[in-house]
Amino acid sequence: MRLVICPGVHEPKLTDCFLAGLSGIWRDEDPRQNPQIVDRPKVFPAHKYPPFSALDILQFLCSQDLAGENLVFVSFSAGVAGAIGAAWMWQQIGGQVGAFFALDGWGVPLGGTFPIHRLSHDSFTHWSSAILGSGGDSFFADPAIAHLDLWRSPQTATGWHISPTCAGIESTKPTTAAKFLVHLLKQYGVQSVV
Repeated sequence: MRLVICPGVHEPKLTDCFLAGLSGIWRDEDPRQNPQIVDRPKVFPAHKYPPFSALDILQFLCSQDLAGENLVFVSFSAGVAGAIGAAWMWQQIGGQVGAFFALDGWGVPLGGTFPIHRLSHDSFTHWSSAILGSGGDSFFADPAIAHLDLWRSPQTATGWHISPTCAGIESTKPTTAAKFLVHLLKQYGVQSVV
């Protein structure tokens, strides 16, 4: 599985901070990780192209020699809108999508033939976004944090991992956004976030 990062409209440094936050959790859970032997994530250059443009993201993916790879998308804010469209188009041209993560994709309808997970900076964003497709396990910060802080510092965003059960009842457990993401990324077969 190859990780594809689709940032929003913000400074590229915030994406570096996001990946560093995930990497710290990853190393804590698996200190044997060797970044030289794994495929590095592909980071869409949202500082050069509009992150909400599915076509620009798809063109980026096609330029990265990813044919035959199963992609896992992690997207933020305006990048969620572009990434979900790019994921659908990637499938239509014969590619595979292993999973899709939407961080603060408020107002973006989410659906697909692949697993989808929402992460939100507060409970209002979490529950109101679920109307447009909640997907599987999800996370929301509690106490609420600033929108950009969810991307800048996922390791400090404490909150709740929500899991739907077969009886239609949700189970919850405390975690951080970074731990939630790392847990599921590993479950989907992603080998590294660095």
